[in-house]
Amino acid sequence: MDTSYPREDYLSTPAHKRESSPTTHVSPPPRDHLIWSIFNTIYMNFCCLGFVALAFSVKARDRKVSGDVEAARHFSSKARCYNALATAGSVVLPLLVAALVITGVIHLSKLAHESVGFFTYQFSGSDDEDK
Repeated sequence: MDTSYPREDYLSTPAHKRESSPTTHVSPPPRDHLIWSIFNTIYMNFCCLGFVALAFSVKARDRKVSGDVEAARHFSSKARCYNALATAGSVVLPLLVAALVITGVIHLSKLAHESVGFFTYQFSGSDDEDK
C-alpha cells in the first residue's frame, strides 16, 4: 500500500476547488528590502540614507501585511532606491578617497625626487665656485 500521497484528502475536496483558474495571474508580493536596509543602517550609513531606506522598508512591510499592494510596491521601490544610493555612496567614496591619496603620494614622491635633484645641483654649483 502506497502511503506517500494522501489520496483521501484529494478525493474529499470538491472538484471545483481542485481546479485552478487559468486566466488569473497572481503577481508575487513586493519585496520590502528590510535586511538590506538594516545592513545599510548599521554598517554603511552614508548621509543617513540607510535609515531612510529602513523607514521605507518598514512602511512597505506594513502595507504588504495590510493588503495594500500598490502602496507596498511604491514604498519598496523607494527603499530599493535609497539602499542602492547608500551602498554606492559607502563603497564609492572610500575608493575615491583611496585613489586620491595614492595619486597624491605618487605626485609628492615625484616632486620630492625633482626637488632633491634641484637642491643637489644648487649645492654642487656653489661648491665649484668656492674652489
